[in-house]
Amino acid sequence: MNRRELLRAATALSLYGLPAAALLGGRAAAAPAAPFDYAWLKGRARTLAAAAYVEPKNELPEVLDSISWDDYQKLSFVKKHALWHGDDLAFRVEMFHPGLFFKHPVQIFELVDGQARHVDYDPDQFETGHLKLGRLSKNLGYAGFRLLHHSDWTRDIAAFLGASYFRAVGAERQYGLSARGLAIDTGLPRPEEFPRFTTFWIERPAAGSNELVVYALLDSPSVAGAYRFGIVPGENLTMDVDAALYPRKPIERLGIAPLTSMYQTGENDRRFAYDFRPEIHDSDGLALATGAGEWIWRPLVNPRDVRVNSFFDDNPRGFGLLQRDRDFDHYQDDGVWYDRRPSLWVEPRNGPAGTGWGKGAVQLVEIPTVDETFDNIVAFWNPQTPVQAGEEYLFGYRLHWGARPPVQPALATVQATRTGLGGVIGQKREYFSWRFAVDFAGGALALLGDEADIEAEVSASRGRIELVSARPLTPIRGRRALFDIVPPDESTEPIDLRLVLRNGRQPVSETWVYQWQPPPAGERKLY
Repeated sequence: MNRRELLRAATALSLYGLPAAALLGGRAAAAPAAPFDYAWLKGRARTLAAAAYVEPKNELPEVLDSISWDDYQKLSFVKKHALWHGDDLAFRVEMFHPGLFFKHPVQIFELVDGQARHVDYDPDQFETGHLKLGRLSKNLGYAGFRLLHHSDWTRDIAAFLGASYFRAVGAERQYGLSARGLAIDTGLPRPEEFPRFTTFWIERPAAGSNELVVYALLDSPSVAGAYRFGIVPGENLTMDVDAALYPRKPIERLGIAPLTSMYQTGENDRRFAYDFRPEIHDSDGLALATGAGEWIWRPLVNPRDVRVNSFFDDNPRGFGLLQRDRDFDHYQDDGVWYDRRPSLWVEPRNGPAGTGWGKGAVQLVEIPTVDETFDNIVAFWNPQTPVQAGEEYLFGYRLHWGARPPVQPALATVQATRTGLGGVIGQKREYFSWRFAVDFAGGALALLGDEADIEAEVSASRGRIELVSARPLTPIRGRRALFDIVPPDESTEPIDLRLVLRNGRQPVSETWVYQWQPPPAGERKLY
């Protein structure tokens, strides 16, 4: 499967793409408990990387390999078989059944007091409807697993399923965008590589503990890796992630802490606004807190062609794909609730040098889509230092899943970005231009009042900026910055735009950046 097929299948299932690789059949009986710790797992990944990569085979029994969508939906886990069901613990673990798109099961171990014991597959753990699965090996494995918390035993708080994909929720208990263990060569003019979590170790939490620890082994043609996830539910669910990577060969574009989301149409990009719902997206922008202290907001778009934008930085303080717009009226979706989709913020911690992440770039990849079941947005950190075979690369970071990121700029933030045909109302248009209306609120704007001398500072990489203003916007106690961009020629080459509000020389807003692609000459109607 390619990226789009993988993610479309994943979203349709409320799951995530293809599962991690593990061999089926022909295995010895499950071994007794064996010692385990993170140091051992890193050693295992290093040893794995020193050997040639072995492509996993599809060894699913025919009954599962050819299963229909409707029949797969009937393979639901029986809750009484959940790991730690009936125990006085804060968490339970339920499994996903292999089959259909999930052709490479993972192996799962329970970790208790430093001893790992294999969790055997049992068909009795699943409701199967009329399906006759027959005798299947207890080493069959699972497609993945989901985590439940004592605050609500009916709805999961996180799930690991497909390649190295995983998801989580905050207080609103609504899934949305995904994260991945690693991205390789995303956005390059060749097929992307999808590393896979092949094995998981889930640590039994102590009585009274509100943290669950999960370990994972990652493998792919280019790299092997060891991961530790410290998961703490809350209004914002947090995951402390430690990753140890061991490349088999040089990697051109390594993506650390990759985030995957969907943007089809919104207030700033209505090219595919054929649906009754005004907006359709899991995230509406990329937010960055740079190492130099600047806050940047980049609205997402559904581009005509694949785009890759790089935001170069030194020791970034954080970045994330956010769903800032949380007004139901803007979506009118009472099925999948886009207004409740979580934001996901990445807080860098330790890097290869033991301090920050050093120099590199947050890279944003935007892929055209006509369908909301395609995840077409990817953001990740790409280190500047080239990745070489035989080395060890250590990265630590914290993921925050919830309605709002844990840190906010003290400045005014972008509330909305709207676009449309430029020009002066009531006057005949003599040439084509495009209007941007960017609303800001918060920070000091409400305190400065309507009489304050607030100016919009706008720049463009090409073309001419005109009709610039920054008007008071009383309904949001903020300001609306307006300007038109006039393309310099008939080219569709993207134009980079930059906007910040200033009171004198002092910035009073975060920095809004945008990449606008002029339409082809034949579509530049003046009406």
